[in-house]
Amino acid sequence: MAALDLFGRRWALRILWELRAGPLGARALLARCEGLSSSVLYQRLRELASSGIIAPSADGYELTRLGTALRDALRPLDEWAITWAQEQEHNDQAPTET
Repeated sequence: MAALDLFGRRWALRILWELRAGPLGARALLARCEGLSSSVLYQRLRELASSGIIAPSADGYELTRLGTALRDALRPLDEWAITWAQEQEHNDQAPTET
């Protein structure tokens, strides 16, 4: 349950998502996460780092081995979300009977 508590915190999964392709600095993360405050960003970065999921690097922050495994585990959820969004779009465009 501790993992669900951490990932359920606002912005935690989004930060991990943005780090999926490689390291990013705090400014880049703030730019990619519109509406995220710097105080919440730094709080989430500390929490994710203390959990061993990310680590500071020369280029900012990056996924650790555990973070990379988490990224890989989240891929099926991402694929499901794409399918779900496409179905929602299809349903929104379907003609309604009157």
